[in-house]
Amino acid sequence: MQIWHVVLLTIVLMFVLLAIRVPVGFTLGISGALGLTLLHGTGYATNTLGSVPFANSATFTLTIIPMFILMGMLAVRANIAENVFAVANHFVRRAPGGLGVATVMACAGFSAVSGSSIGTAATMAKLSVAQMRAAGYPASLATGVVAIAGTLGVMIPPSTFLVLYAVMAGESVAQMLAAGILPGLLSAVGYIAYIMIAGQRQVRRTDPAELEDAIGDAQAELRTKRIVGRSAEAGAAGDRTPGGTAGAGGRGSGGTALADPVAPHAGRTRLRSLPWRGVVHIAILFIVVLGGMYSGFFTSTESAAVGALAALIILAIENRRGGLRGIVRHFREALLDTAQTTSMVFFVVIGSAILSTFFVAAGVTRAITEWVGSLPLSPMLVMAILLVCLVPLGMFLESMSILIITVPILYPIAEQFGFSGVWLGIMIVKLIEIGMVTPPVGILTFVVSGITGVKPEKVFRGVMPLLAIDVVTTTLLFLFPAISLFLPSLVQR
Repeated sequence: MQIWHVVLLTIVLMFVLLAIRVPVGFTLGISGALGLTLLHGTGYATNTLGSVPFANSATFTLTIIPMFILMGMLAVRANIAENVFAVANHFVRRAPGGLGVATVMACAGFSAVSGSSIGTAATMAKLSVAQMRAAGYPASLATGVVAIAGTLGVMIPPSTFLVLYAVMAGESVAQMLAAGILPGLLSAVGYIAYIMIAGQRQVRRTDPAELEDAIGDAQAELRTKRIVGRSAEAGAAGDRTPGGTAGAGGRGSGGTALADPVAPHAGRTRLRSLPWRGVVHIAILFIVVLGGMYSGFFTSTESAAVGALAALIILAIENRRGGLRGIVRHFREALLDTAQTTSMVFFVVIGSAILSTFFVAAGVTRAITEWVGSLPLSPMLVMAILLVCLVPLGMFLESMSILIITVPILYPIAEQFGFSGVWLGIMIVKLIEIGMVTPPVGILTFVVSGITGVKPEKVFRGVMPLLAIDVVTTTLLFLFPAISLFLPSLVQR
């Protein structure tokens, strides 16, 4: 059997296994193992299967991944997303498309501590979709905003995808994380601009009082819990009414946090009563992780561990009223979720290492590099064509598998043409973001659909206009690499 027959058979097997829902890690490993067996025999394949998984997973740099995942899981249980959403709502509630803008801002803020797109989308779907629906947003727009803003989790550091790319490509983890900041913020600004200019026209106009009620809903539960606790400590439990909490800044019945229009200091009271601790907690984690890394106090791996420790302290502070048992329960749940996610990631890493070994042994990477180099096209055009090919891949493959399959092929080509490996990583991750919300797979759209009960086709309909913003952002990042490379240029490898 000729080599190209073996390569074709391996690729077909990989797509068949993915189509029948075999886990990605097993799919990549089985395909690579079969290819190695057909190429060099059983002995070579078994030796490879015995050495490659250990060599590619026993890397100290990879310990940053479970630490970042743990930090994100702890941040979820510390109610950081809820608090940030409440603060963002307060300041942009009167702007056009205010709730949608607040959702994007909260997603960007929470991405800075979670590092997970799925976690960000799932959390914000629970918090903001119902509020937007109550304020007159159509279901497609409300869910589409959450799904597209959730993609910021793979770009804004700490990002598991950026770390994994850095390890695979041999780039600096610190530089890759720095490179994700400006593209992530640029994407967020683009989403906000669309919501304020075009998206808000779809919002059904409601009575101002009803709109104010809808905006305050995200804050009501948090404030009610805090006020109830303070009242109990002051011995004033009997002053609470059945429909809500009296006093405390003139909040009305039903627990809705509305300023009393006749109280002279109501605005200031409400501003002081906002859950600013969520913003403070994000700032603390961001400074601990990135500040510690770039100042030289910690290595990238150490900064992730210290960030997880800081998140644990924040979790304990936020859940202190539940006692030690409540804190331990939240911590245990975070550890279990971290173990599950980490296992999935490392399964994919090991499977991709086996498949990549096959591609190298079959000469696929070398052949593609030589073929691309011989094309009578400019290097910029060649890279544009190769990167655009990631979009259809994103329509059918899981996001992490795209990253792991394409990096060993695209990185040597970019290196040969003289492109920055850091810039290439940002472009790949940005296109993976698009794949996360592109039909028919679009994992984030199904996550939002499952949580909100809105049909997937409606979520896709809401995402499509926002994808145009992503196309513009991606084009800017491609044509102006300085956007991605400015901050990394200030960071040592």
